[in-house]
Amino acid sequence: MNYNIAQKSQLDTRELLLLDQEVRSQGKSMLVAYILWFFLGGFGAHRFYVKRTGTAIVMLILTLTIVGAVVTGIWALIDAFLLHGIVKEENDKLEGRILNDLLSQKHFNNAMSR
Repeated sequence: MNYNIAQKSQLDTRELLLLDQEVRSQGKSMLVAYILWFFLGGFGAHRFYVKRTGTAIVMLILTLTIVGAVVTGIWALIDAFLLHGIVKEENDKLEGRILNDLLSQKHFNNAMSR
């Protein structure tokens, strides 16, 4: 996300390390997402994990019917190719929120020190 890169240039090394640590601890794991997809993909578990609750509920309900299970199977197969981007997008959103918090705190501290 280019917007995040522009904002990161305003941070010092300590703040960049803090940002990276927070994203790693709060972010979504690609490995966990694919494990959930592999074992519970038909029930939408991977979508619950990446905070796509609406579509996860739809997958879960569709799985309860025979025709819906076929649709969900195809959908889950397509998700195998989309999941990487979905996890990355969720982690980019998280990074943006943390970045905004760091920058607002930095600007507040600068204003208070004047």
